[in-house]
Amino acid sequence: MIIGPNGAGKTTFFKTLVGLIKPVRGDVIINGEKATGNPRITGRYIGYVPQLSQVNRDFPITGREFVESSVLLRMRPPRLRVPRWVRDRVSELSAELGLEGFIDKPISELSGGQVQRLMIARAVVPGTPILLMDEPISAIDPRGKIGIIRFIEKLSRDHLVFLTTHDPAVFRDKADVLIVFYRGIKAMGKPSDVLKPEVLREIYGEMVIPVKECVHVVDTHAV
Repeated sequence: MIIGPNGAGKTTFFKTLVGLIKPVRGDVIINGEKATGNPRITGRYIGYVPQLSQVNRDFPITGREFVESSVLLRMRPPRLRVPRWVRDRVSELSAELGLEGFIDKPISELSGGQVQRLMIARAVVPGTPILLMDEPISAIDPRGKIGIIRFIEKLSRDHLVFLTTHDPAVFRDKADVLIVFYRGIKAMGKPSDVLKPEVLREIYGEMVIPVKECVHVVDTHAV
């Protein structure tokens, strides 16, 4: 789990890992393979859920096509047909993520929360061993967040999952490692060791609100 105030570099870090941005120095090495600035290589290993604001929802495509395209783009041309296993996997994810009822509608007609679910499904379908999720529950309604959090927790059993969040308390008991971004890496360790008022106040200031034994960060993120 990665936290930090807006502008701390969390999204830039993810984009660098998936090859969309080249680092000023250093390289991205995945499974011994140099993948710096090369989305074709990183795509073999990483599934990416970008922030909702980065998705063009006016593009003329249905929710199902949006999800299936993640596999088609990895195939060599000509891309004439969606593999059967992809269709089966999309059907499985439709049930798990609550996509039924709107997956065949144009994404321009869907709510932010519905598109958020589609983005998670699109990242999961290819079956990459690593998943990067940038604010994966930001647009999900409070009731629906519970199911999505449980789904992500299930994924973490077989995948290496990195996610950013503005509410670390939600994932406190589910994350193995917490990284705090603030002018570089400010802190890293077990959530129980890092999520302490004295550490977070140095970064968030008055936005940190202790509630009994739980610490919440009131750091809104515009969608």
